[in-house]
Amino acid sequence: MIISPKHLVSTTLALLTALPSFLHAEPFAYVPNEGAGTVSVIDTATDQVVASLPGGSKPRGLVVGLDRHWLYVSDQPNNSLQVVDVAARKLGAAIALGESPEGVSISPDGRWVVAAVEGKNDIAVVDTRSNALAFAIKVHGKNPEHAVFSPDGHLLFVSAEEGDAVDIIDFDARKQVGQVAVGARPRGIGFLPDSSRAYVATENANEVFVIDTRNFAIVARIKAGLRANGIAVHPGGKQVYVSNGGDGSVSVIDTDSNQVVATIPVGQRPWNMALTPDGKKLYVANGRSNSVSVIDTASRTKLRDIPVGKLPWGVAIR
Repeated sequence: MIISPKHLVSTTLALLTALPSFLHAEPFAYVPNEGAGTVSVIDTATDQVVASLPGGSKPRGLVVGLDRHWLYVSDQPNNSLQVVDVAARKLGAAIALGESPEGVSISPDGRWVVAAVEGKNDIAVVDTRSNALAFAIKVHGKNPEHAVFSPDGHLLFVSAEEGDAVDIIDFDARKQVGQVAVGARPRGIGFLPDSSRAYVATENANEVFVIDTRNFAIVARIKAGLRANGIAVHPGGKQVYVSNGGDGSVSVIDTDSNQVVATIPVGQRPWNMALTPDGKKLYVANGRSNSVSVIDTASRTKLRDIPVGKLPWGVAIR
């Protein structure tokens, strides 16, 4: 059968019209609301919530698949990684991980999703080609909270929440190769774009530790606000942002001087954060305000608060 160009165009337009309208804009910020069991979808062009997706019973860590078709969300009470079909707005497979999975990260090539599993003290690794558990890597520290890939994909840094340390995994070798003692209750982790340094927030020490990834040595300790928690690194590599849960603020660290150069008020109990790909806006999940604060990174001011679901835990932007 010969299909005319006119028929092909009309068919394509019909298929596009049938898709959820929020898929046509880019980029989106995805916000797991652990108290509501939902994921709020924010159009970063308008800063409006354009959809609410199911996220399991208590969604926490979240990453966006490379093709943006799937979300991968840690569902803590169900001990699983919940796969969410974005286009269909429904839950897909639930991948068993072990007791109490928390933070998740995706490899730069999109092949692997990793989750820190607190109850097993290991890192579960899911193959996104099959959406199935591939293997797990044991860590030495107790109660892993976040597992974050370096931008080059070679290392995984894992915050051992009850071990006051960062476990370092050689992902290519599938094993732990180092451990760095840091302050009490390490939480969020972020890397400079060239993977040369990692920034680790320590909640009970109110500090950010800077680690050289070549020799696993601490090169700086930066005083942050009360209950330093989430970390986000500007794509230009000149600023690092840390959320201060006890102060309701975000501190801006200059990476040349390793000094805090600004503090920006946000909502109550800011947790995890994400930047738009161009680095112009930072989205901050405010757990006790049920909102996301939007920060203009150039002026270092809060633009607005966006109401989301109950107890937002973080933000993911692909």
